[in-house]
Amino acid sequence: LTYWDYIHLDTLLSLQSPKTPFPDEEIFIMYHQITELYFKLTLHELKQITSSQAPTAEFLIARLKRINAYFENLTRSFEIMINGMEVEQFLKFRMSLLPASGFQSAQYRTIEIFATPFIELVDKEVKEEMRTKKNVSIAEMYQHIYWKKGATELATGKKTLTLRQFEQKYSEHIIDTAEKLLGNTLYDKYRKLSEADQNNPELLGQMKELDLNVNV
Repeated sequence: LTYWDYIHLDTLLSLQSPKTPFPDEEIFIMYHQITELYFKLTLHELKQITSSQAPTAEFLIARLKRINAYFENLTRSFEIMINGMEVEQFLKFRMSLLPASGFQSAQYRTIEIFATPFIELVDKEVKEEMRTKKNVSIAEMYQHIYWKKGATELATGKKTLTLRQFEQKYSEHIIDTAEKLLGNTLYDKYRKLSEADQNNPELLGQMKELDLNVNV
């Protein structure tokens, strides 16, 4: 076995296909590919947590530490985007990539779904009303998920092309994932711990850090 075969190095290094002649576009592509790999690492940990029948506080702490380390690396890496590309180049090649947007990262949306009950992702203006309803389906809640408002034209109320493309490709995946995770999200697993474990200072600290890292 060789290193390059084991990690499919040749394939990995061939996955950058710039759409313009500006050199810094390749940096832009690789940055987003690295981001998606960190999201995949995060989901790898969340899948272990949510598939565990009765995870302990120690189990949750160990995996939350990994996830928070991934997000801390991502946060620090914004410097690469700021200092690693020429602004003039970015402003030119970015316009040629529309309507593609980081908004369309399904893995990021999936991380949210693994982390918390789906009702918590519903837009705040209708969340409490839906919370009091009986037998509200995931599909119904999905129509009011908070991030759709950010991709809806204020003047017309119409969905942007960016959102329409995303829904066409990923709506079924998101609804299916949320349905499978009913009662088994990270927060659900946390709430099933004993009161003493729920108040474990280290676990609380990691949960709060996760909230900060993912939401802020």
